[in-house]
Amino acid sequence: MRAYVIGNVTIDETIIVDSLPASGASILGEVGAHDLGGKGTNQAVVMARCGLPTTLVAPVGNDARAAVIRQRLQDEPLTTELVELDGKSSDTSIIFRLPDGENAIVTTTESAQNLSSSAVAAKLSAAQPGDLAILQGNLSHQATREILRQARGLQMVTAFNPSPLRPYFADLWALVDIVFLNQGEAAALTGATGNAAASHLLERGLRDVVLTLGREGAILANQRETIAVPAHPAIVVDTTGAGDTFMSVALASSARRNCRLDRLAIEHAVRAAAITVSRRGTQSAFPTSPELEALLSLP
Repeated sequence: MRAYVIGNVTIDETIIVDSLPASGASILGEVGAHDLGGKGTNQAVVMARCGLPTTLVAPVGNDARAAVIRQRLQDEPLTTELVELDGKSSDTSIIFRLPDGENAIVTTTESAQNLSSSAVAAKLSAAQPGDLAILQGNLSHQATREILRQARGLQMVTAFNPSPLRPYFADLWALVDIVFLNQGEAAALTGATGNAAASHLLERGLRDVVLTLGREGAILANQRETIAVPAHPAIVVDTTGAGDTFMSVALASSARRNCRLDRLAIEHAVRAAAITVSRRGTQSAFPTSPELEALLSLP
């Protein structure tokens, strides 16, 4: 099985602040990490570090940031299929990190919004039935919908992370097998939280719904059962990328064992997310390949 992650890639700049600025305010901050990021790239890197064959399909501009992105991706054990867009800027994220480790993120999407489904179709030509197609919320409505349709036509399993939130997500449920979302996203998309939110989504045809609950752990729900898994203890330093770590490890755990998402996959995921939140940065905070190999061997 191979995972195809179709999404964005960014250069992340972290600024450490005591509080978020109010409108019109100027505040002081401290320079934090300079890292490779973007939800699509985060998920691809973690899946590849899990030992699952992974291809990242992501758009970049023809600028200096693209050169840095290419160089950084060479250090990861994944196949990279970057789509270069003439006249566009490679995307970047500014991360404001608070003293308690929580953060607020502003991401540009010029490249992500201009990625076409036809460019992605060429990259999916080698996909096999049962391979994973993984998307997030950074691409355009049209591209997201058409890529999901392409994946379904290839008999791939589609997994979707509806972040950042977009108004068109409710149009996509019929094309999605697995969804990963947090409490805020669940409330915005369903008007409910917890088990009620999961039931709402299952009624719309999804196969598996995973809700991440922060310090409360996570819920896996499908038509057979609902499984609650507590969070793994951690000292929270920086929550950037924790959700991407969680989703990627859950999917990789089940894929490596050739099964659907189950309790063990979610347990592996909460352990991996606990590692990420205990470190500063984005990809520099992710568990390493040896750490993930050891974690995924736990029963």
